[in-house]
Amino acid sequence: MPTDRPFKRVNIMILEAQYEHLSELGLNLSGLIRDLLGDYLSASTITLQVSDETRQLYDRIVSNTGATDAEIEGPLRRALAEVLDSRIDEMRALHRQLVAEAAKLPGT
Repeated sequence: MPTDRPFKRVNIMILEAQYEHLSELGLNLSGLIRDLLGDYLSASTITLQVSDETRQLYDRIVSNTGATDAEIEGPLRRALAEVLDSRIDEMRALHRQLVAEAAKLPGT
């Protein structure tokens, strides 16, 4: 445990099933919580909810091969650009629909 920064002891309550699962995985709860809080409070960390299959692929491709998250930043940005393009197209279609509907209303 790093000693260069002061720590604060806190008590938390978790479900018994969560505790048992963490114990089965051999995870240190304090370390896990510190890591998660560090990620949550970081200005440059994102957290994504993904399917089990995607998580397994991530672990297999990135975590288990020594690859880094930095290596997937480019592909992630390209995927975000594709999602943005799709959303822009949807918004443009909605805009066209609203303009057409507004033209049919009295007083326009």
